[in-house]
Amino acid sequence: MTIEGRLADGRPVRVELDGPRIAAVTEVRDAPDVLVLPGLVDIQVNGYGGHDFNADDLSTGDVAELVRELWRRGTTTVCPTIITAPEDKILRNLRVIAAAREADPLVRHAVPGVHVEGPYLAADDGPRGAHDAGHLRDPDIAEFGRWQEASGGLVKIVTLAPERAGAAGYIAELSRRGVVAAIGHTAASPADIEAAVRAGARLSTHLGNGAHAVIRRHPNYIWTQLAEDRLAATFIADGHHLPADTFTVMLRAKGAGRALLVSDSVALAGCAPGDYTTPVGGRITVREDGRVTLPGGELLAGSGSSLIECLAWAVARTEVGLGTAVVLATANPARLLGIDRGRLAPGAPADLIVTTPALSVLHTYVNGTP
Repeated sequence: MTIEGRLADGRPVRVELDGPRIAAVTEVRDAPDVLVLPGLVDIQVNGYGGHDFNADDLSTGDVAELVRELWRRGTTTVCPTIITAPEDKILRNLRVIAAAREADPLVRHAVPGVHVEGPYLAADDGPRGAHDAGHLRDPDIAEFGRWQEASGGLVKIVTLAPERAGAAGYIAELSRRGVVAAIGHTAASPADIEAAVRAGARLSTHLGNGAHAVIRRHPNYIWTQLAEDRLAATFIADGHHLPADTFTVMLRAKGAGRALLVSDSVALAGCAPGDYTTPVGGRITVREDGRVTLPGGELLAGSGSSLIECLAWAVARTEVGLGTAVVLATANPARLLGIDRGRLAPGAPADLIVTTPALSVLHTYVNGTP
């Protein structure tokens, strides 16, 4: 199979696929006016298009359909994100995701791991975000062991607040087991964050969000994480979670090598504007501009954008060039997960997308399968 188009840097190329691998990438004299990009890697996805990885009745079919819906939006690799809930529900949905991978080789390829966001988060309004306060608790490595047993070792990222009792020891054990400990939904002191990083924390989850509406000028938990070079950081570049100037400054501080784009999309992402009632989030409003909020206010209830829409917003509204934005949404998250994705080169997995110059997805290839 042969695909022609232009890379993010504008070079016209012919990409030849040999089954699940890229066989060759050859520069040509000219090519169609389309972009050929690595498939996007999204390490924080709660749901999309009416499907929710956190649904009480999640089925293997739901997982497969949600993953395929994301393929149509250009995301070829996804970490389903399980949020704060009673342990039995977390265990159930981890088992369902594991079963969906076993049932479908392409889903197995597309889902290299799961991100558990919570339940070890700050209880304060603001840092807690839309997580259910009734199910927040302190870190428990025995519970983590039960997650891994239920999922067959699929949990690759855990987001927690480092000020919770026992957090440093929990982070150290995750690090020992090769799992990414991420700081998020936190009201931590700088000392708490420093202790977490010494213990092995490697990531800040959606930095700048999951925070108090009003915080101390300095010091505060955002400055401390921005300044810490041992922490990579994810950003939700949907135009709602971070204003363009804030995103720009945060990216400059963190550096393109330590920054990742995520969608944090929820089940109502991609749905028509209106008021909805969901089993997981309760009453939710989707606005005309795509903003997803709790009713009657501005408090965000996740993102209504896919990762390709976040990438397009960053390119259109900030100083980030297309080549850098693609790296933030492909190679950088792949490196964090320790998987070979996010590159167009001979021998690489044949995960790639073809888009218009405006980043509308035309075709998606997953492990060489269109």
